[in-house]
Amino acid sequence: MAFECQESTEISKNLANYSESNHSSYNSAPENLETSKPSLDFNPKKGISSFYGSKQLPPNDVFTNARRSITDLPPALVSEILNCLDPKELGIISCVSTILHNIASEHHVWKEFYCERWGLPVASGLLGAGASDEKSWKKLFVERDFRSKTFLGRCSIDVLYGHTEAVRTVFLLASAKLIFTAGYDSVVRMWDMEEGLSIASSRPLGCTVRAVAADTKLLVAGGTDGFIHCWKAVESLKHLFDLKGVEKQNKEFRLWEHEGPITSLALDLTRIYSGSWDMTVRVWDRSSLKCTQVLRHGDWVWSLVPHDTTVVSTSGSDVFLWETNTGTLLNVIHNAHVGNTYALARSRTGDFLFTGGEDGAIHMFEIISGSDESSVVQVATWIPHSGAVYSLAFEFPWLVSASSDGKLALIDVRKLLRASKRTLGKRVSRDNDIDQRNIEPPQRMLHGFGCNLFSVGIGADRIVCGGEEGVVRIWNFSEALEIEQRARALRGIRLESRMRRRRLQIEMNNKGGRTDQCSVAAKKKTVNGDRNSVWHSKRSISSKVKT
Repeated sequence: MAFECQESTEISKNLANYSESNHSSYNSAPENLETSKPSLDFNPKKGISSFYGSKQLPPNDVFTNARRSITDLPPALVSEILNCLDPKELGIISCVSTILHNIASEHHVWKEFYCERWGLPVASGLLGAGASDEKSWKKLFVERDFRSKTFLGRCSIDVLYGHTEAVRTVFLLASAKLIFTAGYDSVVRMWDMEEGLSIASSRPLGCTVRAVAADTKLLVAGGTDGFIHCWKAVESLKHLFDLKGVEKQNKEFRLWEHEGPITSLALDLTRIYSGSWDMTVRVWDRSSLKCTQVLRHGDWVWSLVPHDTTVVSTSGSDVFLWETNTGTLLNVIHNAHVGNTYALARSRTGDFLFTGGEDGAIHMFEIISGSDESSVVQVATWIPHSGAVYSLAFEFPWLVSASSDGKLALIDVRKLLRASKRTLGKRVSRDNDIDQRNIEPPQRMLHGFGCNLFSVGIGADRIVCGGEEGVVRIWNFSEALEIEQRARALRGIRLESRMRRRRLQIEMNNKGGRTDQCSVAAKKKTVNGDRNSVWHSKRSISSKVKT
């Protein structure tokens, strides 16, 4: 990679004229070049005019010295160039030279890559003591990207018992290693994600709980009676929430305004989002606990997913994109599915939307935000299920779906994304239109259930699911890489042993003489001997006499 000064056009013309006018002088008087020393000072502001100021300098040398590598550019310009690369390209740049390796490895863009895919790390201790953020973000990114392949490996399955009826909703809070579940038994249960043990359960809320959402500050559950039951986190508790109400610190309250069953809930830093069969989505302020926006639909609201200042909701078979600050409807996807659209999921950057519906199909859309309006473009479609898709969850690059056919589908969407400036997965890699025949089917299907899987959640190395059976299942992929590495090591040992035996055999054959004589003798004297010999005939006669 080389760069020229801004005056390259004029310089090339001057070099051409210079070479033509002085070509004969170089051939006729070579001794002048030996006696005079050219000046090689380079001044970026003056271009390379100082190079050819002395007529003793050959044109080839002038042209060679006029080029500089990327490392000669100002650091700010190098940083802007690296900002335009995706992680793969940045990794290739780091392999070019030691200088570029140091620049690319310590670049702050690795932090942006990580946060755009997975958000901030679960534990701040991952950065390590004494290590600066810039020096460790690349390592964190590479490790997390490598571990994202674990969902194709082996796993263990834990079955959690405790609910007495069907489980309608599950929520995985990976930052606190907690799982929240609820269902027809009107009880919200909290589980330890690592151990698979029940931590606490709430008192019966009096109705079916169809939605649960949580972060490290607040836990909310939506009932079919139209209320939102909330628990605030207790700092003194290891597991954050006092579901049983033992602490009695006014940490438990309800929000009432919906006139129908609540079907979906979501949280961000400042708002609570709730969707209901009263055909509305309500936006609540977390500090004042008051409803600030009411987004009205023409049919039951089944699901919603917010991002930044927008929220996507499903009503009937349509999908709506709203601006939450003003309540403006930005776009509508009409008849996204045949029948109701039950499930939604969204990428962390908010650019990609996934929908699942009654027809068993899963659609992927790209949301392109413009200055005036936002457009939605369909990218891909999968039909992995024979029943309705009730729930979707996304953790880059995996999309997992739960269906009424009792199966989970895992889809890797990495190949459908490409990097754009400072954002991974900002655009869709398509030439005009993506050929549906080139879209890969789901990479994995998880079986072993009854019918009707109602909800699913996904974390870094776990998948949680609940359904009509009344149990919660956890697929643990945390040891998949270690198992695969041990299996590869054993295969390598066997291969090495086989190659060693083959080398020894080749060495013995190359010694000549003795090996050839042994093989000739073996051919002459067979193992079974001569069946026509006297010994065999006598043995056969004696056996007949005994008989």
